Amino acid sequence: MNNFIYDISTKVYFGENQLSNLGPELSRFGKRVLLTYGGGSIKKTGLYDKVVAEIKAAGLELFELGGIAPNPHINSVREGAEICKKEKIDVLLAVGGGSTLDATKYMAAGGCVDFDPWKFLSEWAPIEKALPVVTILTLAATGSEMDCGGVISNPETNDKIGRLAPPMLPKVSFLDPTNTYTVSAYQTACGAADMMSHIIEVYFNMNQDLQMLDGIMETLMKTIIKYAPIAMKQPDNYEARANLMWTSSWAINGFVNGGKRQAWSCHPMEHELSAIYDITHGLGLAILTPRWMEYTLDETTVSKFYQFGVNVFGINASLPQMDVAKKSIALLSDFFFKTLGLKSSFREIGIDDKNFAVMAKKACGGSTLPGFQPLNQNDIENIFKMCL
Repeated sequence: MNNFIYDISTKVYFGENQLSNLGPELSRFGKRVLLTYGGGSIKKTGLYDKVVAEIKAAGLELFELGGIAPNPHINSVREGAEICKKEKIDVLLAVGGGSTLDATKYMAAGGCVDFDPWKFLSEWAPIEKALPVVTILTLAATGSEMDCGGVISNPETNDKIGRLAPPMLPKVSFLDPTNTYTVSAYQTACGAADMMSHIIEVYFNMNQDLQMLDGIMETLMKTIIKYAPIAMKQPDNYEARANLMWTSSWAINGFVNGGKRQAWSCHPMEHELSAIYDITHGLGLAILTPRWMEYTLDETTVSKFYQFGVNVFGINASLPQMDVAKKSIALLSDFFFKTLGLKSSFREIGIDDKNFAVMAKKACGGSTLPGFQPLNQNDIENIFKMCL
């Protein structure tokens, strides 16, 4: 069992009607606020007006940057970083889903350096400092509201790269489940798949670690399986939205990792897909994950699949381990493609095999992806082909 350090200092306001605390929290960091958001849905829902009213009531000076796209582009990061430097921004307020939050984190870091923020990702330039970031979450999926990571796309190079850096950890996050009532059934489904993948990437690990963490991950997965369909059918079901929102945070804030040291597999593969095809991240993960499971299942890994099947899906524990393992993969597929209604193949979303070799090579860094089962370029291409 490995040693580990766990340090999450994000202050969370969870629940309804917490925005009265926004002004005082922002004021702790200064007077000049950069508000960032996506395509403008927060204006349609009225959240934008509420946020601006709280900022003005606190006597703060407001600057804005909207239009942050899904799979956020480096150009938005560059624009935000320049605003931070030009306007001497004290604190950034990200209102939206994971894309807005991720981009804002890099803006906060980019505002503290004199080089192109893409170097944080392409050259792994050190992130030693970042302006404070406060978030208001509107989509439960990525967990970016409570971690120090982010993923950015560069359409010019067809790259999509992520990293973690402690200075980018949000200082304060406002998590109001009612702000997710207007999320579509499709985006709710994609968010659920994203959360499941975050947990699966950690859970499927043959290293010895704290048993209680496996139990927590199993409960988180069962929570998603229970509440995602309810939220899709009843968008304003507070219990469902609240459970999904808090699960999204704890799926990827580092707590369930414990002392595990294993690299992730499906995320690097999916990043190559959405870098080229700009698909929804959760959809790509949903298509990839069951095929990756099928590919990595063998006699050396079957015990983990057996545990997953028995403890998450309630499969009869008296059945042979391999039977339980295969049934667990089938049930996860049913959840993604039948219950959530997501597309089940690359061909259904317009992806063929022409870029498989390039994507597979980049996913494994031209060598081996050291995940649950080590995957080389040929392995990854085979998994891509299984998804067709």
